[in-house]
Amino acid sequence: MIVGDLLALDELHIEVAWATPDLLGREVTGVTSTDLQDPARYLRPGEIVLTGLVWWRPEDTRPAPRLATALRFANALRSAEAAALLAGEGTHGTVPPELAEACRRHGVPLLSVPSGTSFRAVTDRIYLRLWGDLQAGAEGRAGLPAGVRRTLTSMLGADAPLDGMLRRAVADLGVPDCSLLTGAGRVLASSADARPGPPRTPPTVPAQLPAPTLLPAPAPAPIQVGPPGTTPFDGWLLQPHTQPGPAAATMLHGLAELLAPLAERARATAAAQRQAGTRLLELLAAGADPEADHALSLAGLPPRLPLTPVAARFGSAVGSAVRSVVAGTAATVPGTAPGTATPPGPADPSGAWAAAALAEALHPTAAPFVAAPDGHGGAVALVALPEAAVAAALDLTLPQLDERPGPAGPRAQAGPGRPAAGIGPTVPPTAADLRPALVQARYALDARPPGGVGRWASTASLADLLRGIPPEVTAAFHQRLLAPLVDHDRHNTVSLVATLDAFLRHNASWSRTAEALHVHVNTVHYRVKRIEELTGRSLLRLDDRLDLRTALLCAPAAPLRAPAAPEAPIVAKGRARRAG
Repeated sequence: MIVGDLLALDELHIEVAWATPDLLGREVTGVTSTDLQDPARYLRPGEIVLTGLVWWRPEDTRPAPRLATALRFANALRSAEAAALLAGEGTHGTVPPELAEACRRHGVPLLSVPSGTSFRAVTDRIYLRLWGDLQAGAEGRAGLPAGVRRTLTSMLGADAPLDGMLRRAVADLGVPDCSLLTGAGRVLASSADARPGPPRTPPTVPAQLPAPTLLPAPAPAPIQVGPPGTTPFDGWLLQPHTQPGPAAATMLHGLAELLAPLAERARATAAAQRQAGTRLLELLAAGADPEADHALSLAGLPPRLPLTPVAARFGSAVGSAVRSVVAGTAATVPGTAPGTATPPGPADPSGAWAAAALAEALHPTAAPFVAAPDGHGGAVALVALPEAAVAAALDLTLPQLDERPGPAGPRAQAGPGRPAAGIGPTVPPTAADLRPALVQARYALDARPPGGVGRWASTASLADLLRGIPPEVTAAFHQRLLAPLVDHDRHNTVSLVATLDAFLRHNASWSRTAEALHVHVNTVHYRVKRIEELTGRSLLRLDDRLDLRTALLCAPAAPLRAPAAPEAPIVAKGRARRAG
């Protein structure tokens, strides 16, 4: 396939923005979607680069800075030996002239993709054409018998189910059963209904003989399928279920080579969907509802089906678990292999890692979704499933991202670094409904219980609502309202903070508060009066009660200090003993 072949795909409506006839004759090896401003390290020679131009910022009215930005991008493509650049017109309405000039200077053919053409359709057509080229030139290649290669290549070009392809390959090649996995261990397809179980327990031997020590046989090493991708969730692995012999190993490597275009298409499709999601989020944030409604249709989501928004955050625990895979420490465990990808961190300015991790957690739902970076190190998604079903799925899949096996066993790690998600309400698929639903999903993420999946539907109390406010804000509010009481308690044996808490918990009942604190009711009256003096608030007013109750709920996690000891009832003509 050459770059010029794209112009013959009439249904895509791709046009030349700048190119020469010899550049249109460049050979194409694959396609990568990216909106990084410098994507060179993620590209391979001969790839077509798809960009939605999200990185392009036309706000600067000076031509020179805009041209410099375009030149940096074009230079990155030239240095990576990219075959061509396909620029989407959905973001800015047209391909910027500065980008065309930059591509001219660096000799990179530039083609435009109209706003009505989805990047997924582009990647699918490119890989269908590459499969045709692969089939035409497959004869005589080492690894697989010619007849088997022709059969499997035909199945691959016809988008046959992966399970069927693996079963056919195992039957025709005589190799062990195998599974196709993502780099993070999710099973995409398998030639067998069940994976092999653990080694059997050794038979019982006479007591006088030493019992033999059975060590489990090492799991077969997985075989990389296609490029590893930019995240642990992009690359594919071919995992034999049992150790293959030398001849079978050669066949399996040939099978992995044959499946590589499929893995590359999945990687490019995932990147294109992330771009579509990123663009959709930008339009929703900007309030561009008509454009956002159009972007929804380009994101691959089914029309008219209600959508549930999800906000997710991934921290050090997931990074450390995947880092063990990347370093090769888990190479003996099925579904893991060295060199799968780079772990998350500051080197991931596109946010692809978080979006890919959220997509990995949502794939088992089998529902259509789009996931994209949120611009703050996390990710958001829109899922065509009801809220309860999304919550049930994430309750199961998110912890699995935190429990990737390593040499010492599962890596479940408690603490703020664990994967977390918030789920908003299920709403109609319109921009006007999705915008507030996404805000609620982000709030549910911040208000979730530690280490859990938060749901906006579970936000049913003042305490639930306050959990979504940054702790710096709640701590400042607590300090502003209750600092005089806290200072009093620091120098006295009687806690006015605990008294206030008990009084409000018992609905301002003097008698029940006195009973709870084991004091006379007159003592409660005195303490409440002292609280009012120190805070400047009246506990007879509902607004002041609500303010003080909110301040108590905003306190740090340390428990309220109770009185030092029960006090004797006061009997002296109702006069209260001083408590503070």
